[in-house]
Amino acid sequence: MKIVVLDAATLGADLDLSPLETLGEVKVWEATAPEQTAERLAEAEVAVLNKVKLNGENLGGCKKLKLICLAATGYDNVDTAWCRSAGIGVCNVAGYSTDSVAQLTAAMALYLTNRLGSYMGAVRDGSYTHGPTANLLKPVYHELRGMTWGIAGYGRIGKRVGEIARVLGCEVLAWRRRSAPGEPCTDLDTLCRVSDILSVHLPLSAETRGLFSAEKIACMKKDCIFINVARGAVADEAALAAAVSEGRLGGLGVDVYSAEPFPEEHPFYAIRHLPNVCLTPHMAWGALETRQRCLREIVENIRSFQEGGKRCRVE
Repeated sequence: MKIVVLDAATLGADLDLSPLETLGEVKVWEATAPEQTAERLAEAEVAVLNKVKLNGENLGGCKKLKLICLAATGYDNVDTAWCRSAGIGVCNVAGYSTDSVAQLTAAMALYLTNRLGSYMGAVRDGSYTHGPTANLLKPVYHELRGMTWGIAGYGRIGKRVGEIARVLGCEVLAWRRRSAPGEPCTDLDTLCRVSDILSVHLPLSAETRGLFSAEKIACMKKDCIFINVARGAVADEAALAAAVSEGRLGGLGVDVYSAEPFPEEHPFYAIRHLPNVCLTPHMAWGALETRQRCLREIVENIRSFQEGGKRCRVE
């Protein structure tokens, strides 16, 4: 079986891909440009990828391809409908990154709530050293206890974030597309209006694209901290940047973007240095243990396929 890894660099140079070699002949590419995709998959039976976009345009000539394995939970970069029509299976890896993403979500919330950007800046630029007092207490920051932590998307990651939020003393309120009995759920408008911290954990779909519109952002509290570790396109990025710049949002933490890496023309580029902004390069999912777990799951997905199974199939 011929297995092609299209973008190994996105999985980290420290990740040992040798377990794939127990399944067949493996060709590893560090990165693959759009115009290279079709050629590199021409003889492949299995494609392993993270961010490369696959559709009928670049898969049409890949007659031997039978399985696409995503090193991710989301699969919006693959045209699953086209794959279905072509008889190509698509597998994702669900649940592997729960702890890593929840950990970064909590770190962003703590960084922004405690105004660490400003306080660290005062030490770095010498203001503290040359100041008249032993301590600085501006800007004002507040305890998390008693705050309302709103969670948009209450799946595995959202629930783990909720557990952390409760330990920190927050009241947890969630919104999910399909509510279930016994869960602390509310409607989206209420979530936006009452949350002191609002973190997003939703897949990107036609239903969620642009969900956090300029209108939704405008009704958030002036000191609300908005965190997106889901997909960039679920929020109006220009509206978020404007709200932070104009003081209509207390803080912004983002790990995902509609264009990755985001260019200088992106609205977040101009605000990247603000002390109440925490932007990270799509790394929330990538703790070493998480990536190792992801690879193990990919190996099991391919092995299942070899044995006639359909493990973790989304298509």
